[in-house]
Amino acid sequence: MKLTVFSSDGKTSSEKDFASIPTFEGDKGLQAVKEVIVAINANNRQGTHSTKTRGEVRGGGKKPWRQKGTGRARAGSIRSPLWVGGGVVFGPKPRDYSKKINDKVKQLAFSRALFDRASAGELAVIDSFDSKATKTKAMDAVVERIAPKGRVLLVDAPFAVATALASRNIERVYLQEAAKLNTLDLAQYAKIIVSTKALDAIIARVNGGKN
Repeated sequence: MKLTVFSSDGKTSSEKDFASIPTFEGDKGLQAVKEVIVAINANNRQGTHSTKTRGEVRGGGKKPWRQKGTGRARAGSIRSPLWVGGGVVFGPKPRDYSKKINDKVKQLAFSRALFDRASAGELAVIDSFDSKATKTKAMDAVVERIAPKGRVLLVDAPFAVATALASRNIERVYLQEAAKLNTLDLAQYAKIIVSTKALDAIIARVNGGKN
């Protein structure tokens, strides 16, 4: 598969063939991509939301008024769900949203997502992130030349401190290490810019490592 490879400053580019990137036909792997993305989002949920039932709300142990003779509706507790300050009926409780996905499914989903982004021209390769671009303005200029619009993911293995510092204040730019890159990362950005070193690490993962 041919990808566009940019120079470190993003000013020049050329086409290069990366035969090790897996290829797919038809719908193979698309269901795996969906399942893995759903699982990643579910696993990121904390599940700490909580409400109190009428038995957990403080107070309300005394009957507010006698059963008959007042002309008002019968009431047994001021913490009834019908009252302001009362308990919540069927409210959320802490729970575990995590989903388990088989490693082979993860591998398939990662490979398919990589193929889709590469074949759509949404994966760009850069020789290396310019060591001279130590200022946010300089780094922004490099990104602007390669990806003028949309959210951009930069991938390296690993990032130099200067590159990370120069990139972190660019609003539409996000960073990810090649070793931590997942299917959701590959799917949710308009453009992915990968260093040659990071791409080698990603291809090694696809052709035998875990994702």
